Amino acid sequence: MLLPVTIAVLVCASALAVASGIVTARDRRAGTGLLLLAGVTELAVVAQLVAGVVLLTSSSHDVSAALFIAYLVGLVVVVPLAVFWALGEPTRWGPGVLTVAALVVLVLVARLHQLWSGTGA
Repeated sequence: MLLPVTIAVLVCASALAVASGIVTARDRRAGTGLLLLAGVTELAVVAQLVAGVVLLTSSSHDVSAALFIAYLVGLVVVVPLAVFWALGEPTRWGPGVLTVAALVVLVLVARLHQLWSGTGA
């Protein structure tokens, strides 16, 4: 995988997890700043999707293409679903959902890295 894109996704998702965790702990709703950070995270995730597909088609890594694409697509879907849920949830648990989604993004990126490097089957 492209290391700069992966690092960007990890930084954005980590920032989203921390920020939404703080908002949840403060018993607040998801505000514009948190949604903007979720949008930036989604842009980084889409860049990861594009980079992953391009590298998968142009390299000779021994990777299960279907599994790798499934993880990439799952990665792209997580944040928008969490934002939709957070906007509909008027309590503190809206940002809590964003926290969980950001943590899921971190785990999915780690798994993608394992698949790409050949350490996870």
